[in-house]
Amino acid sequence: MTLPPTRRRHAGPDATRSPALAGLPSRRAVLAGLPSRRAVLAGAMATGGALALSRAQAAPASRLIDDRWTRFGGGGDTDNAAWARFLMAYLVPGGAGGVALVDYGAAVADRSALQGYIDQLQRVEPTTLGRDAAFAYWVNLYNAVTILLVLDAYPVDSIREVRGGLFNTGPWGDEVVRVEGQDLSLDDIEHGILRPVWRDPRIHYAVNCASIGCPDLAAEPYTATRLETMLDAGARAYAAHPRGADARDGEITVSKIYDWFAEDFGEGDERSVLDHLATYAPPGKAAQLAAAQGIDAYAYDWSLNRVGWRGDT
Repeated sequence: MTLPPTRRRHAGPDATRSPALAGLPSRRAVLAGLPSRRAVLAGAMATGGALALSRAQAAPASRLIDDRWTRFGGGGDTDNAAWARFLMAYLVPGGAGGVALVDYGAAVADRSALQGYIDQLQRVEPTTLGRDAAFAYWVNLYNAVTILLVLDAYPVDSIREVRGGLFNTGPWGDEVVRVEGQDLSLDDIEHGILRPVWRDPRIHYAVNCASIGCPDLAAEPYTATRLETMLDAGARAYAAHPRGADARDGEITVSKIYDWFAEDFGEGDERSVLDHLATYAPPGKAAQLAAAQGIDAYAYDWSLNRVGWRGDT
């Protein structure tokens, strides 16, 4: 839970400065020389999302937030019919550049249906579900809430503009849902529940951050019965696509995901990442990844995964 800011005693604009500070510029002068938030964000977007102006600087560690989320029952999948209808209506698989895109402009009109699905999930007790059903539950909740947050801010060019500030870009740290009496943020779900409880690197192919650089949003809800199939499909699709791994021109460029969350992939070093990718990549690319001596570069595009990206219609 976010702590309140530390209170500071304000001396006022005419307060006498300490002699030790007499030779230093005033706070007003320092701030005047800094770029505006608009300028900083514009610079970030101009680089195609390459500027590390977000969680990319220090990805949250995998750390369990509450022991309760390690408990499971025997319950099966929740009712995901509303989420399935939403995805069928507004998700465009294989859009521009082979990336699954969301028609946010049209989906705004159906916001209430998505909110209703999220409200339904908040009434579920995931600790009564089986292990696979609970995994599917958390992924579906994460993805539905992410889409809703974008819809509430739309039009935006990147999810980093949603609930963002100069030093807080994006909505991940905000408590946005309440499950079994606990207020949770998207970071709580991903890094405080999914990663520490399941310890499966394929989590990164399941949760979607509404960005072009992210693995595709699945075209159907996750379910216990199809969990392994869907996780493997997500891993294979991302490893096959250049935004996951690009082995052209004798250089290896991989998604920044493998840098931010390296600890989730084997030993957390470049060799482990390359071996992981080679497991899921098509044969030709897999051979290049397996033979590579290291990773030459990392890349990520924070542009919103929207219909209309790069001229897609």
